[in-house]
Amino acid sequence: MKEIIKQNADLEKIVLDVAEIAQYLWQNGWAERNAGNISVNINDIIRGHEFNDLSEFPIFQLNKSYIELSSKYFFVTGTGKRMRDIAKSPMKNAIIIRISEDGNSYTLISRYKSDTYEFRPTSELPTHLGIHQMIAQRGTNEKVIIHTHANELVALTHNPEFKNTDTINTVLWGMHPEAMVFVPKGVGFVPYIMPGTEEIAQATIIELKHHDIALWEKHGVFAIGETVFDTFDSIDIISKSAKIYFMCKSAGFTPEGLDSKQLYDLKELIKNFS
Repeated sequence: MKEIIKQNADLEKIVLDVAEIAQYLWQNGWAERNAGNISVNINDIIRGHEFNDLSEFPIFQLNKSYIELSSKYFFVTGTGKRMRDIAKSPMKNAIIIRISEDGNSYTLISRYKSDTYEFRPTSELPTHLGIHQMIAQRGTNEKVIIHTHANELVALTHNPEFKNTDTINTVLWGMHPEAMVFVPKGVGFVPYIMPGTEEIAQATIIELKHHDIALWEKHGVFAIGETVFDTFDSIDIISKSAKIYFMCKSAGFTPEGLDSKQLYDLKELIKNFS
């Protein structure tokens, strides 16, 4: 596997980018123990000859069919793997998978054939694949999905006042202009559902059809983007909004926030650059 990555400069760059972002997630305190996961659609940069013979690698069934992802390749972090370890040794803690032609299973391609059966993609794989399928269906260019436990954003969801999409976006957009400029579709709120289930995958997909980020109640966020860095930046910017909100509350006052006219003017400004 290392040889294949070294021979494919585009793939090597993605692996190194994921490692760098994994370090940021850990440094920000958003990745306790094995928290968080990342997936990247790498189909456009995989050369046909790199994985000619997949018969020696095991196949795992999926609970549903992802037909739009047929025969596509993904770089995915492993279940139980720590972001700080992904940062140091990405290919010891992440994997390449290939979805089958019928979309019902995936082949797991490991560093070593001998450890293939002991390695699995993230437990949130159903949510990742569901989001990638939604992106394929609508024909947009997002390639990256990041799930992380951004502290201040999770904290907001413990306040009953913010358990709806409209209120939470009013607060987050209102804290500083960049939140509206760089996360114009805002955050979609997902009420608490058991992680790793098809139910939370479907709820997340619904929100990401209309928003840049899906915020899981009392858990974390899922964000999509065209590059690893763009995706991280969306979370970072909107998390800073939540941090500013709590800083103001800790100082003893409720933040004023941008008013409706200021937010409207920002939306109009965005239109000029879209």
